[in-house]
Amino acid sequence: MVVKASLIKLKHLLLIPSTLLTLSIGTYSALAQSKLYNPMALPPSNEIVDKLTENDIPTGMGGFARDYLVKLNRGDNVAIDLTSDSFDAMVTLLSTDGATISENDDGPDGTTNALLFTRIATTGTYVVRVRAFGETGVGNFKLKVSRLRPA
Repeated sequence: MVVKASLIKLKHLLLIPSTLLTLSIGTYSALAQSKLYNPMALPPSNEIVDKLTENDIPTGMGGFARDYLVKLNRGDNVAIDLTSDSFDAMVTLLSTDGATISENDDGPDGTTNALLFTRIATTGTYVVRVRAFGETGVGNFKLKVSRLRPA
């Protein structure tokens, strides 16, 4: 009887550490997940000079990507200009649900810079994804999102 009572107490004692372990693993996972994907908002100028690194989002094609949030309004005509002397630049505009709106690899000037023109159908916060084409590398870049005005 004493042995049975001791085993029951032991089960209760083991339950507490395992519960704490489960809670701490869940908390750690949530913290890790928030650090994995955290796009930055573009500054009010909608222009940024930054650096693509091997610590950014892996594309699955050997390259890396970095995401920026920008608020756009229905009917906006936008030009997204991405230039880099370090890598073959590629720019993608993603909708609020993650769908690709438009994408450009090489601009009209014959360089490996990217220039994207599109019209916004729905007001919302969009993601501008900067990435290197294929495995072309990492390095400094300049990104500018402009709202075009009729002449």
